[in-house]
Amino acid sequence: MPIQHAVLALLAERPTHGYDLRSSFERAIGPQWGELNIGHLYQVLDRLVRDGFVTFRVVRQADRPDKHIYRITERGRTELERWLSEPFVRTGGYRDDFFLKLFAASRLGVDRLQEVVRIQRDAYLRELRALGELRSRHRDDPLVGLLIQAAILHTRANLRVAELAGEDAERIAAAAREAAVAEEPAGRRRAVR
Repeated sequence: MPIQHAVLALLAERPTHGYDLRSSFERAIGPQWGELNIGHLYQVLDRLVRDGFVTFRVVRQADRPDKHIYRITERGRTELERWLSEPFVRTGGYRDDFFLKLFAASRLGVDRLQEVVRIQRDAYLRELRALGELRSRHRDDPLVGLLIQAAILHTRANLRVAELAGEDAERIAAAAREAAVAEEPAGRRRAVR
């Protein structure tokens, strides 16, 4: 789980508490990743403790709840090194909600399919404008800049896929009609004709 390993990397720098981990993560990764939910972070920390990758000590505080200071273990360092040594490989098929929308719209006809493509294309163009502005604001941070550039490249590729779907809408809708007819039970096909 990548968040788990990002937390291990932060703890490899120094022991710290949950809210500081969240702040460090968000500063390091930037706004493109999104906020790290503190409740989810504490679930990750609990799992890391359970798996022996992290330990913690309680620091008593008079005017606030006690603070847990987390520290990476040798087992945690070994796990982090193992994860860093393995390449990321997609293990399942390529999944994208847009393709489910293409599937559904193609069943409703070429006009609906072209409308879905137009809506998605417009959304990708807005996303590219927003990413361009974000890149300008973070040009001095190389890691955040790289993440934003990756998002731009992915969005451009997604835009191209939407454009291809629009160019091929007639064939996609026709294939969906043929598939729908082929899926009908034989008795129903005779009754409809």
